[in-house]
Amino acid sequence: MSKLLIVGTVAFDAIETPFGKTDKILGGSAPYIGLSASQFNVNSAIVSVVGGDFPDKHLDLLRHHNIDISAVEIIPSGKTFFWSGRYHNDMNTRDTLSTELNVLSDFQPVVPTNFKDANVIVLGNLHPLVQLSVLDQTTNEDALVILDTMNFWMDNTLEDLMQVIKRVDVITINDEEARQLSKESSLVVAARKIQEMGPKYVVIKKGEHGALLFNQENVFFAPALPLEEVFDPTGAGDTFAGGFAGFLTKTNDFSFENMKKAVIYGSALASFCVEKFGTERMCNLEAKEVFRRLQLFKNLTQFDIELT
Repeated sequence: MSKLLIVGTVAFDAIETPFGKTDKILGGSAPYIGLSASQFNVNSAIVSVVGGDFPDKHLDLLRHHNIDISAVEIIPSGKTFFWSGRYHNDMNTRDTLSTELNVLSDFQPVVPTNFKDANVIVLGNLHPLVQLSVLDQTTNEDALVILDTMNFWMDNTLEDLMQVIKRVDVITINDEEARQLSKESSLVVAARKIQEMGPKYVVIKKGEHGALLFNQENVFFAPALPLEEVFDPTGAGDTFAGGFAGFLTKTNDFSFENMKKAVIYGSALASFCVEKFGTERMCNLEAKEVFRRLQLFKNLTQFDIELT
């Protein structure tokens, strides 16, 4: 069975939206990626770190979804990474109220021996030097490496980030980040510039306006499913990455045609994530619900036209 290695944060989030607010709940990039990828019944593992304040129930949740957490380091004397944010009424913009790195500030990832040959590697949103350390520990030269990053690393660690970008096959970023990284306003030109930096594939996420996939001269657009309400957009991008990576791990086909399907799966799963606070919706998501959502995506984009 193909293996999926997930490296990212496991954290506490406190979220406030126009629909309500939470106390500390399960957050971080890795749980969203892992829970999303678990829909494909792949052999997956998370590499991360938490403090002694992290409850067993969250670890049990990940285990229940057949995610290997043996490489989630627990530092009994430390505190878990914490983020707090408040979303504006448009749900597209937010204010970060608090960021406490805690045990994450000294994180030294250790890839488990049985996942060093993983077929797909997802480098979640972390310091580029941590991501490089993970790549240095893996052994499968044919592995598909997917990078998720953000403008914070572009602002503060660009040189290190460029070293990571040179070594990945796929980069997933939003439209603002693509423009910042490439210094181009056109997303088509931006994607071409980013491919010249190393990645064969560029996925540009546009939130409620869908996602674009670029590979050489090939372009694919996947719409976002129109939803009556978006309850909490936290983790939607990571959920997209998990669905994208999970499908590719399951099929072990890294062609452009299969990447197009992976983008659709990622978009479909992300559309569930925003329906509840945090990871709540993804925890009990059933396969039949995913099938129905995929059918909606198909109906949204399928049409007959007679060309003369």
